[in-house]
Amino acid sequence: MERRPALPEVWKLYCSSARAATFRNWPFTEGCACTPERMAAAGFVHCPNENSPDVAQCVFCLKELEGWEPDDDPLEEHKKHSADCAFLSLQKGPASLTVQEFLKLDKMRMGKSLKKEISQKVTKVEDKAKIQRCSIMNLA
Repeated sequence: MERRPALPEVWKLYCSSARAATFRNWPFTEGCACTPERMAAAGFVHCPNENSPDVAQCVFCLKELEGWEPDDDPLEEHKKHSADCAFLSLQKGPASLTVQEFLKLDKMRMGKSLKKEISQKVTKVEDKAKIQRCSIMNLA
């Protein structure tokens, strides 16, 4: 029996229900505009850290937003802070996408992901270079 290759793990998060499930301990639920369901519908997953319990990140453009207020509209906030998000430009959920649209969306997400990773590595190298420069200057 032939085994199929596993699908990328991130593709699970292309489904709104999987994104909504990430909003455990989300502070805004009933009576709020930014409920887990609305956050997920706008493309967000919940990725809290110890300093920011309300951090949400778009799965597609990787934009992180925090400091949510109960009356914030997730879709409007997403548009305001990441107007070039491919998910927003499609104006339909992944279940309604053609294969071509899905692959284009994934390609754009991967591009954003690579740029973010490269930027973080460049910053790390620059920080180490700065420390080395200081060490060299102290030898003189």
